[in-house]
Amino acid sequence: MAKGMKANAVGKKCAEVDRAYIAGLVDGDGAIMALIEPHNEKKFRFRVRIELKITQKDRKSLVFLPRLLGCGSIRTNRTTYDWITRDQQEIVRVLSMLRPYTRTKRRQIDIALKIAQTPVRSRADLMRVARWADTLSRFNVRSNNRRKNHVAMIQAYFSPND
Repeated sequence: MAKGMKANAVGKKCAEVDRAYIAGLVDGDGAIMALIEPHNEKKFRFRVRIELKITQKDRKSLVFLPRLLGCGSIRTNRTTYDWITRDQQEIVRVLSMLRPYTRTKRRQIDIALKIAQTPVRSRADLMRVARWADTLSRFNVRSNNRRKNHVAMIQAYFSPND
C-alpha cells in the first residue's frame, strides 16, 4: 500500500493504488449486470438489482478482494473463479470508489449507479429503471444472445387497464 494511505478491515478505505488496480480488473475482466427479477414482496412485483463480478482463472488473483473491499465472495465456476457481490449498498460504495480509475466501463458504472440509487416508488420509476437495465445489458457481450427485453416483460405483466 502507498505510504500514508490507510485501509481498514471492512474495506471502507482503500489505497489509491488498490482502487486503480481493482478498477483495472473491473475494466478488463469484470461484469456489471442488472438483474430484473419477479419479486412478490415488492409493490410492483419486480425488482432491479445490480450484480458486480470479476472473473479470473487463478483464485489467488481474487482472494484479497473480500477483505480489501469488505464485501463479496469467491465462487468457483467450471474453469474460473468469480468474486461477486449483489449487495446494493456495497455495490454503490465500490463502484463510486472505482469510477475515477476506470476507463472502459465508466458508462456502465454510471448506469449501474443510477439504477441502484433510484427509488422505485411508482410503476413509471420501475419502467425507467428497467430501461436502464436493458441499456446496461447491451454492453455485456455474453448477454446479446440470452438477454430479453425486460421492459417488455414488465409491461406485459401489467394490463393496459391497470
